[in-house]
Amino acid sequence: MIDLLNPLNLFLALAGGILPALIWLWFWLKEDGLHPEPRTLIMLAFLVGMLATAVSYPLEMFVDQHVVSGFTFEKFFLWAFIEEGLKWAAVMFIIVRTPYFDEPIDAVIYFVTAALGFAALENAMFLLAPLGQGENIAALRIENFRFVGATLLHVASSALPGLALAFAFFHSRGTRIGATILGLMGAVALHTLFNFSIINSEGKHIYWIFLTLWCTILAILYACEKIKRMDQNEILAPAITDLRVAPHSPLSSISTP
Repeated sequence: MIDLLNPLNLFLALAGGILPALIWLWFWLKEDGLHPEPRTLIMLAFLVGMLATAVSYPLEMFVDQHVVSGFTFEKFFLWAFIEEGLKWAAVMFIIVRTPYFDEPIDAVIYFVTAALGFAALENAMFLLAPLGQGENIAALRIENFRFVGATLLHVASSALPGLALAFAFFHSRGTRIGATILGLMGAVALHTLFNFSIINSEGKHIYWIFLTLWCTILAILYACEKIKRMDQNEILAPAITDLRVAPHSPLSSISTP
């Protein structure tokens, strides 16, 4: 008999979902060590990511029961679109509008944080059933698998719109929006291909699939370093081009040698 409402099982499931996500979050926050973000805003991004999980679950169940049956590519695409779309919307409409979103690397940090919040609650939900059945070993295996697999998939997918926004940070609003939409499309594609490949291969090529995912994470980390080291003259060029000095501004009296 499955005991899903047992307080101990709920605690263990939440702890098993949240603590590993916080470990990854600590790692990713080191990418913004020079100008760290407010902890309250990081917490908000993590929580809205968890909220996105709660919203996505009934939507995915609707797709499963009324739109597409079986483990088809179309179903994995719709599920990925729901999950990535909700994470994208959470960051774009809640976090990006704050005054603390003031440098390119912030885009990656907040998108990744929301992704880890999403993964935390999703992992907890996956752990609840085996814990409720008393299958603690099975729960531990699921935890290990999702720590190096599904959690990093969410990170890699959500990092793509974050990277796109980071590289377009100092460009026009339309360019930034367009970049994040392209990043969202990439996130949906990556998420879909990963999940479909895992199911379609029946576990035969799981190590190659995971290796591809880990290489993607390394590429994202490399891109983060490029963002942080971006030449100031290069990233500020669009802003300088649009600068207009008023006739009586103090800046107008500054002459160049």
